[in-house]
Amino acid sequence: MSYKSDIEIAREANKKPIQEIGAKLDIPSEHLLPYGHDKAKVSQDFINSVQSKPNGKLILVTAINPTPAGEGKTTTTVGLGDGLNRIGKRAAICIREASLGPCFGMKGGAAGGGYAQVVPMEEMNLHFTGDFHAITSAHNLLSAMIDNHIYWGNKLEIDQRRVVWRRVMDMNDRALRDIVTSLGGVANGYPRQTGFDITVASEVMAILCLATSLEDLQKRLGDIIVAYRRDRTPIYCRDIKADGAMTVLLKDAMQPNLVQTLENNPAFVHGGPFANIAHGCNSVMATTTALKVADYVVTEAGFGADLGAEKFMNIKCRKAGLAPAVVVVVATVRAMKMNGGVAKADLGPENVEAVKAGCSNLGRHIENVKSFGVPVLVGINHFVTDTDAEVQAVKDYVAEQGAEAILCQHWEKGSEGTIELATRVAEIADADMANFAPLYSDDLSLFEKIETVAKRIYRADEVLADGKIRNQLKDWEAAGYGHLPVCMAKTQYSFTTDPNRRGAPLGHSVPVREVRLSAGAGFIVVICGEIMTMPGLPSVPASEAIMLNPEGQIEGLF
Repeated sequence: MSYKSDIEIAREANKKPIQEIGAKLDIPSEHLLPYGHDKAKVSQDFINSVQSKPNGKLILVTAINPTPAGEGKTTTTVGLGDGLNRIGKRAAICIREASLGPCFGMKGGAAGGGYAQVVPMEEMNLHFTGDFHAITSAHNLLSAMIDNHIYWGNKLEIDQRRVVWRRVMDMNDRALRDIVTSLGGVANGYPRQTGFDITVASEVMAILCLATSLEDLQKRLGDIIVAYRRDRTPIYCRDIKADGAMTVLLKDAMQPNLVQTLENNPAFVHGGPFANIAHGCNSVMATTTALKVADYVVTEAGFGADLGAEKFMNIKCRKAGLAPAVVVVVATVRAMKMNGGVAKADLGPENVEAVKAGCSNLGRHIENVKSFGVPVLVGINHFVTDTDAEVQAVKDYVAEQGAEAILCQHWEKGSEGTIELATRVAEIADADMANFAPLYSDDLSLFEKIETVAKRIYRADEVLADGKIRNQLKDWEAAGYGHLPVCMAKTQYSFTTDPNRRGAPLGHSVPVREVRLSAGAGFIVVICGEIMTMPGLPSVPASEAIMLNPEGQIEGLF
């Protein structure tokens, strides 16, 4: 049996005008700033007007460690949101915007799949409403103003060897990781070593996603540390006088984007920090607005629960005063087989023993999420090759872990395939069973916070960090930054820093290569192992298959 591709399904969508979607959440049309007919930004005036309303229930969708077999976390997020609406609940979805880097690199898209998608799929995966371009421009304006300040006499006495603000672009380009700028003589400034990160790793992206207002945005931008003097005192963005102009560039990007699912249910798509580098959650503005206008809000956090969910709880919820009512961990039979040692090419035939062997990865994620005091459900994202015995093996394993697994067929059937999951999610959320608390307190030392995540979430024996890194953390504590949470930058493929170690390994160490202070965003980035803040393209990038067909339609996004 042949199935339509995601883009073919999306192209056939019966989209409604965005004003009709807004009306489902009582957003008047005059408060929707349309980008075409099928997407709009929600005005700040409307957001301000609903702040006194009570919050709906927040539902987090996370997953096991990703494998080449695919997990379908966004697909499940969309399917669950559609399922809640199908059973008569007023629900909205909150997901991140797609980065062009992975679109043209490995993933090829980030809007769900099958019959559980957010549309317009092509625009969402490409330029959308221009938010990422605005973030890139604001970030690089600051870069330009720093070098310009040095060129025109350097009144702030910036030590050119200690400029920590790099440049960004929303593309995977390994050639730009480590570069020298200002070559070519006196007119071009003073040569120095720097580099590019991907836009989704920018502190400006993190700030936009954590800011609660334009005023808060400008304050956070002003707090960015861009460089140090020879005496190691910091230079802030506000010292360069860039914070005002950056806020102007980000004024529209701050407003959440409203689009729709294939079943015409509302979806807020806003912000997109990577979860293996940054904090991996959509914007606080979108989530808090959705909670004011919907009774249930389904959101996701990037990659596996060891990264996205941990940061959602310890950073986003802590900063925004949020608490999830229930967490859904997405797993697939195929991924269990891969964790159980089966090669990707051999995933088709039934192999119940491999499924059982690979369930340890899922079990650890269940245990970790429970440690935050929230109830956990497992959503088994169904593939047509899964057998009943394999699905039952996962259900039995999850039951042994004191949780419940529910088969979901949203990819094939849309909301009809998530009725059971949606019903259980709503029951648990309504029962107010959660007793949420972050994993560590603000007053732990920075290194103790790193150790807490490494030992309790990754199950590492120790954190390896040399004296230079430990002293850097102590200096930041002395400067008043000790209360900040930590944002772990680590491979998404394993609980360890080795991407090839699947399952639930024990007896490993977490080497810390570098720490960065994101004073504006309000966290310490801890770079572990070989993780890169500027990814490269694979040997056969997805972009090779993306093109326009003779009808002028986009092909190759998936």
